[in-house]
Amino acid sequence: MEWLVKKTEELARKHGVDYYEIRLVKVTSRKLIMTNGQLRELSSNSELGIGARAFNGAWGFSSANDRERFEKAIETAMKIAKLSRGNARIYLGDPVRDEVELGVKKPFTEIDIEEKLSLVKEIDKLLKGEKIVSRSVNYGDSIVETLYFNSLGSEVRTVVPRIRLGFSVTAKENGEMQSFWKSFGGTLGWELVEGIDLHHWTSHVKEKARELLSAGSPPSGEMEVIADPELTGVLIHEALGHAVEADSVKNGDSILAGKLGEEIAVEELTVVDDPTLPGKFGSYPYDDEGIKAKRVEIIRDGVLVSYLNDRETAEYFDIEPNGHARAESYNHQPLVRMSNTYVEPGDWSFEEILGEVRHGLYMLGDKGGEVDTANGTFTFGAKIGYIVENGEIRETVRDVALSGKILDVLRNIRAIGNDTRVEFPGYCGKGQWVPVDDGGPHILTRALVGGLR
Repeated sequence: MEWLVKKTEELARKHGVDYYEIRLVKVTSRKLIMTNGQLRELSSNSELGIGARAFNGAWGFSSANDRERFEKAIETAMKIAKLSRGNARIYLGDPVRDEVELGVKKPFTEIDIEEKLSLVKEIDKLLKGEKIVSRSVNYGDSIVETLYFNSLGSEVRTVVPRIRLGFSVTAKENGEMQSFWKSFGGTLGWELVEGIDLHHWTSHVKEKARELLSAGSPPSGEMEVIADPELTGVLIHEALGHAVEADSVKNGDSILAGKLGEEIAVEELTVVDDPTLPGKFGSYPYDDEGIKAKRVEIIRDGVLVSYLNDRETAEYFDIEPNGHARAESYNHQPLVRMSNTYVEPGDWSFEEILGEVRHGLYMLGDKGGEVDTANGTFTFGAKIGYIVENGEIRETVRDVALSGKILDVLRNIRAIGNDTRVEFPGYCGKGQWVPVDDGGPHILTRALVGGLR
């Protein structure tokens, strides 16, 4: 390691590069996938790679996963930076020296692969049932060890474990097919698995898949909508979170450009992105630019107070860096990304929220969607929905879509529940995939509702 640091310093002097940063990353991972009782994948992999960046008003980047090519990758990054000759600036700050390992109660590295396979087989059996024609189980874990150093003298070592378990079923009746699924994950150990009530959750996904077979089509038009904690999380992540990523703001691709300090939502709404939450899937101690992770209030009491940023956008907007530069792996450049994004709890119970609705929909879960941060519009699907009449949950509907304008939906929030949950792990795509978590409480708002095509 000393050799690598010294060699990088030599190359920087040779090429006249003032700022550089190096990430040396080792990833050890395991994956098991079973479909309908057949083991589709059982793998264990380890990879060591280097990502090198140099700055000369613009970034130069290169990577390698062969130790013999590490020096060449560093020199290539520096040459690219010299040739680029941009006029951007970046936040530098003081050097940081730290070592952080996210601890777990029961390391999954100490669990035999046979036990992990037994878990997958057990879940597969539990997913069998009436009308269930397809089932899938997916288990994965990884240890990411990172050494980061830069020309300022920073040296940060981190070890981050991640574990994820998901399963799904497809039910069929009279030629009609419907699916339902559930995922668990976090920066935890095997204790995550031991804390899951497998009988409850496998029964739950089967029940919901069968329920969807006889569900009707949703009503259409603007109406009151109750979003459950999972849908609240994806709504905030997609509709708001991407719009406050400072690279999008800087590039003119966000409806929230120039709105810092403005009231953009109801006074009761506070939205947070926090990579320091213990055990959550999107958590990390330092970002991929060596900046310490920190809790960021995006909206406080209805007012937009922060953008998520990296070194370059922090300098551009003249604001403090907040540790949100993330890369998919050593061979990707860091981008401004979310971590664990959620709505803080309000004062309403679910029963009180339900009682406010004369005619509307109760929508549960995330079925994907899209957002246009530049125009401020979004469309999301829910896993399942229920018509609500006079404060009571009625018939089930399926293929439900929720759409609207970001700012309108935030201003139309009438009630925020007291039941915030941040436990809906997934991967966020933005040219690169990074682990995230999101959530919130039940919320009541108004939006356009219709059927998914």
